Amino acid sequence: MPLRADFADLRQRFDDFAGRFSERARPAAARPRHPDYWTSVQDLFTRDVTGQGLRDMFAGDSQDTVRYFARAVDLSDLESAPWYRRWPVAGWRVFLEMAFRLSPARRLLFAASVPLIVFGWAGYVLHWMIHDRSIFFSAPDLLLLGASALLFLLVLELRDKLTLKSDLEIARQIQFGLLPFEPYRRDGLAVDALMRPANTVGGDYFDLIELGGGRVAICIGDVAGKGMPAALLMALLQGSLRTLLTAGFRGPEAVAKLNEHLCANIPANRLVTLFYAEYDTATGELSYVNAGHNPPFVLAPDVYGRDQHLDPTGMALGVLPGTTYEARQVTLLSGDRLLLYTDGITEAEDPHGVEYGETRLRIYLETHRALANDALLYGVRDDVLAFCRQSRPRDDMTLMAVAREPAPLPS
Repeated sequence: MPLRADFADLRQRFDDFAGRFSERARPAAARPRHPDYWTSVQDLFTRDVTGQGLRDMFAGDSQDTVRYFARAVDLSDLESAPWYRRWPVAGWRVFLEMAFRLSPARRLLFAASVPLIVFGWAGYVLHWMIHDRSIFFSAPDLLLLGASALLFLLVLELRDKLTLKSDLEIARQIQFGLLPFEPYRRDGLAVDALMRPANTVGGDYFDLIELGGGRVAICIGDVAGKGMPAALLMALLQGSLRTLLTAGFRGPEAVAKLNEHLCANIPANRLVTLFYAEYDTATGELSYVNAGHNPPFVLAPDVYGRDQHLDPTGMALGVLPGTTYEARQVTLLSGDRLLLYTDGITEAEDPHGVEYGETRLRIYLETHRALANDALLYGVRDDVLAFCRQSRPRDDMTLMAVAREPAPLPS
């Protein structure tokens, strides 16, 4: 039992060190500010550190991390196996599970580094047991110890990142479930939508709401920013607008009420652009309010100069309480199409920082106006991504096509 006794002795030394360290660490509120640079550095690395916190990291966090990565690994066949077979096989399976969660390039680096550290420790322990048990670390030993400590830290961080990623995936499913991605076909109205978030979740919003009496509300919006904060505000925007419409508000009044609500409930450094329209399926009349959003395009099926922009009729939402909004009207004729988009399309950049821009979008739409709704949306998205090349789009991209389909010919 000498090896177990040696490890017990090392653990006791660590506990003694952690206890002495925790006595020196003081809360931030009790530590005065010092102008001395090195005193500030010491304060940075000792503030709020306790012996219990260190023990939790090496004991509790370690066990939680192993359980996290091993939760999808079947180890039931190893329960009756001896420890010298059970531990290596379990370690190998957990290693493969961890590698599976990484991207291919990072997986390769992980597969190269972990075995090196494992074999390095195996060689060090054998050398320590057979030749020299003195507590002395040479430069290679210190390098091995440092690499092992860094790997331990990175594994803990990887667990936290993957946990957050799992939560974000659930949030993405919820967000996509709130939005009407299914193609809409009713009373001569055809609506298709496409969204590509810059992150797992995004702040773009689009909606299609039946108002009754043959009228349909068509919306597209963009919350400033991206990621989870923007996604939460997007959900607030959708819920608030639907509540106002259910309460009977329409047109500019609904948008003004929405602005008041957002001004009172979103941070001062956030704003929302919104295009809101009410479409009459019988007449093709579109009454719209554009609150600072990118001007949608109205595309005619021919090329006789009937294309037009639906420019803003008021400022963005959540900026200034008491803002009033103006409604304007346009009529979609048979075969006309309304193309709505967010600024993630026009502001996408190539590797040299050149924006895709509204002009490129207009040219693409004009030259591909004969495409069906879904083909046009995917075509725009692919054209933007081809323009960006290896430069990853930094903002959410959303497209919506609204078409007044030609009346069927009499049989």
